[in-house]
Amino acid sequence: MGSTGLAPLSVWNGKLYSNGWRRSAESGTLVVTDKASGERLGEIGHACADDVTSAALIARESQRAWAAQPGPHRGDIVRKASQLVLEHADEIAAQIVRETGSIRPKGRAETALTAREILEAATLASQPTGFITASEAPGRRSIARRVPVGVVGIITPWNSPFLLAARAIAPALATGNAVLLKPDPQSPVCGGVFFAQLFEAAGLPPGLLHVLPGGADIGDALVKDKHVEMISFTGSTRVGRAIGASAGGLLKRVSLELGGNNAFIVLDDADIEAAASAGAWGSFFHQGQICFTAGRHLVQERIAELYVQALVRHAQALKVGDPAKSEVHLGPLINERQAANVDRVIAATTARGAQLATGGTRQGLFFVPTVLTAVAPGMAAFDEEIFGPVAPVTTFRDDEEAVRLANHTEYGLAASILSADLTRAQRIADQLRCGIIHINDQTILHEVYGPIGGHGSSGNGYSYSTLTNMEQFTEWQWVTSRERIATYPF
Repeated sequence: MGSTGLAPLSVWNGKLYSNGWRRSAESGTLVVTDKASGERLGEIGHACADDVTSAALIARESQRAWAAQPGPHRGDIVRKASQLVLEHADEIAAQIVRETGSIRPKGRAETALTAREILEAATLASQPTGFITASEAPGRRSIARRVPVGVVGIITPWNSPFLLAARAIAPALATGNAVLLKPDPQSPVCGGVFFAQLFEAAGLPPGLLHVLPGGADIGDALVKDKHVEMISFTGSTRVGRAIGASAGGLLKRVSLELGGNNAFIVLDDADIEAAASAGAWGSFFHQGQICFTAGRHLVQERIAELYVQALVRHAQALKVGDPAKSEVHLGPLINERQAANVDRVIAATTARGAQLATGGTRQGLFFVPTVLTAVAPGMAAFDEEIFGPVAPVTTFRDDEEAVRLANHTEYGLAASILSADLTRAQRIADQLRCGIIHINDQTILHEVYGPIGGHGSSGNGYSYSTLTNMEQFTEWQWVTSRERIATYPF
């Protein structure tokens, strides 16, 4: 980053944002890197447990005045932040590319989607917040209303850090809450720094947004802090289980959107070339590092050979390289640990009898798009969320077996069904256990208007959307009133 722009290095380098930019007293810094080249982009302050404690206390005190503000006033500030995203879109997208290994179109799309998420969240501040309810007592006025939760702790991942943070930050603020944000340490600028500067420039009062980068210890402190009333977490199922267990013991509200191993079902009446195009996008976009990735291609036996041939052609046509230097289709995986895990999954799966149709190799963090065939339940590539550019193909005989295979997973995030017969596809959709289903499209879709959340090991039933955000970030309060004090026969 240069010395000018939305987040000049001199402002955030070595610091964290909590009641202004300041240095953490204890924990030092995290290095911010370009994932493709390894270039050092700067350092961000590393929060410690004491930083979480002080930030939560400040947020709790600040939140009361914020909730008392007229809703349209809060909405204006959130709306201004959306406008600022658009004004700085090129800079934000470029940072997403460098910090996460995203290709340029993904960086631009994530920025545009984020602006829309924030804009739509602003409308929550001017929506009705309750009802006048019936009452059995003459003269009693009874109101049921939604009130802010209070202080919301938001823990976000590295793969789409700008978008996945915004979809929680913006509605939480619009509905009158304060926010403690813990961005992933691998993407602390586009997942954290930018929000501090955007909302500060939009006029958000001090003390309402704190950005606390760090690892699992900071997440744990956030979950356990007595002033944090809710946790919103997007990330792995393993970490989500731990957060859910800890928050549940504290009787704390927790929203979990977790991993997925999503079925991409291709029926024998589907357009094979179109299905392969959608399947390649679903498995290889952002190097397969998205929870909505098409993790299992379930293809009807009659067309399986032709489908695999088409999918291999698509895979082999994709260019892999540094997205900051040239136009490529795939950038690097996020780190060596993840790349090694993809190696492990491929090796374990082929050792059990699956065939490597193309790919399976890498240079450093740059992984070649890979297609595996003859994949079956019990193999790593069928059972696990891979988070790499791998398309495992499994065949099925009939619709009943397709449903059985699609549901043969602990996850329940997304699925796609491709068919020329919409009635047939809908009949299959009605039997799938997952939170999101797309007919004649791929699995990686994101719109603020449709509820995004998973079932089973993919989440705990909460969803992010214009339909559900009011429910998610507020809670019911019942208020009654009478002109005179009621008397009772005691």
